[in-house]
Amino acid sequence: MDTTTLAAFLAVDLLLVLTPGADWAYAISAGLRDRSVLPAVSGLIAGYAAYTLLAVAGLVVLVASSPALLTALTVAGAGYLVWLGCAVLRQPATLTASQAPLASSRLQIMLKGAGVSGLNPKALLLYFSLFPQFIHPATGWPVAAQTGLLGALHMTACAVIYLTVGVLARTVLKTRPSAARAVTRASGAMMIVIGGFLLVERLAG
Repeated sequence: MDTTTLAAFLAVDLLLVLTPGADWAYAISAGLRDRSVLPAVSGLIAGYAAYTLLAVAGLVVLVASSPALLTALTVAGAGYLVWLGCAVLRQPATLTASQAPLASSRLQIMLKGAGVSGLNPKALLLYFSLFPQFIHPATGWPVAAQTGLLGALHMTACAVIYLTVGVLARTVLKTRPSAARAVTRASGAMMIVIGGFLLVERLAG
């Protein structure tokens, strides 16, 4: 792959990653709730790693060719976002020492993150619609290698941006518990709105 193609992909990919959505909401919520944002961001990246492996194996093409399966995945992702958003609203974050997470909860945080990104409809758009536009078999690179490289670039961009978002959320709001609760509620509401919109759009269609 040439540098021009990679630069063009990275520009589009960064635009998508920098657009606030479910991943941002989860990173912000984790930044306000948890001692470290690493488990949450690791979970988000794990979800995209799974997509990358599916893409490298060529299974993404099969999924993309099945409208029923795409609809099922979108509905499942939207429903999960609504459920997670409701959970965030029920327990808005406060930055107190008594709420530091137990070590055993890190796995749960990671799994929730993997669920957010793995069922994120934006990921379906990225891997099923965007990736094929930047993959060119005639360049001499195997399609699997090109797909893996694009996936690695996307996961790197996500890791840097979501870590920054989570850390900034915690740092800026550390001494403002009321603002932290408000931002957490906004993050939860964002998840519900995104999930609800996708449910209505998909089921209505």
